[in-house]
Amino acid sequence: MASIVERAKDAPTNPRGIPLAPFVDRVEDYVTDRSEVETTVNSFKEMISKYQFMEVNTQRRAAGLRDKIPDIQKTLETVKFLKTRKSDADPIETTFELNDTLYAKAEIPPTDEVYLWLGANVMLAYPIPEAEELLKSKLDTAKKSLANCEEDLEFLREQITTLEVAFARVYNWDVAQRRKERQEVDSIGGKKGGSPNG
Repeated sequence: MASIVERAKDAPTNPRGIPLAPFVDRVEDYVTDRSEVETTVNSFKEMISKYQFMEVNTQRRAAGLRDKIPDIQKTLETVKFLKTRKSDADPIETTFELNDTLYAKAEIPPTDEVYLWLGANVMLAYPIPEAEELLKSKLDTAKKSLANCEEDLEFLREQITTLEVAFARVYNWDVAQRRKERQEVDSIGGKKGGSPNG
């Protein structure tokens, strides 16, 4: 009989490769006798912790994307605004953010290029149409990634629930088997010794 971990490796996955948790319809398919219960339960616990780890990482990634998307949108709107300005227009006086709590005033003359932070302390100059295209693609990618994260979170919650139900079924099966064994021992002892009360 294949172990639970081996079955999980062969299981179908969601589009991003997260495996489907095994659904335990019949405990006997996973456990043949009580000696296998502990290893089966431990396998389920291990799989639950792996799914919970994936869930935490996916939540963190989704939170980062939720923070990043408004910044990209704001930058894209600014680039679109700069694109609409005529070359003979007066400079615009504006306040821009240097840090979370630090702002500076600046005059922005009409321009045909913008500087974008790419990350890792790298800033590049782009012509406005190219910058707009880059920001649109980054925004689309971020939105798709967020949608994938939300889909994965839903999928992970379902898998955790499936495994918790499987865990409970195996545990309850073990309790029922112990009860049966105790009843068998009691009924054998009752036949040999007669009635304990009487």
